[in-house]
Amino acid sequence: MLTIIAIVVGVPVAIVLVLAATKPDSFRMERSATIDAPPERIFPMLNDFRRWGEWSPWEKLDPAMRRTFGGPEPGVGSTYEWEGNSKAGKGRMQITESQPSSRVVLDLDFIKPFKSHNVTQFDLAPNGAATNITWSMHGPNTFMTKVMTVFTSMDKLVGKDFDQGLLNLQAAATDSSAASR
Repeated sequence: MLTIIAIVVGVPVAIVLVLAATKPDSFRMERSATIDAPPERIFPMLNDFRRWGEWSPWEKLDPAMRRTFGGPEPGVGSTYEWEGNSKAGKGRMQITESQPSSRVVLDLDFIKPFKSHNVTQFDLAPNGAATNITWSMHGPNTFMTKVMTVFTSMDKLVGKDFDQGLLNLQAAATDSSAASR
């Protein structure tokens, strides 16, 4: 009987582990949109963590989330640390590159619910009176991430959040009160 139980449990676990081992060592995902505002209006909302509450899809996951800002208010060296409920988790971001009205790059470190280090990038390009924006994230696939991606993908896990963030950014960038900040 124990042999049958070991086979029934062990074979599926072994299959998942073998499939996980075949997954790539890194991932990259991105979303793009056209926002009806010039890059000069969008850039400050990306380059200043204190303004992420205007558009970030994760800011509302935990109304009681603790936030700590450090470094210069906008731009390179600016940091944002958060700690919240199980949905929000715990982590830290730091802006590592800031090219006015064209690019913001940041290091994104998750601490909870699991550790990971990713790089997130926003690229802005004028398109008449609008802006083409590409939001990307890439990083290593740890073995635990590889196991998770046997059942789903990073794109399925985070893609809908990027889509919502771009919709929120569109709304915030075209809001006349946000334009005056």
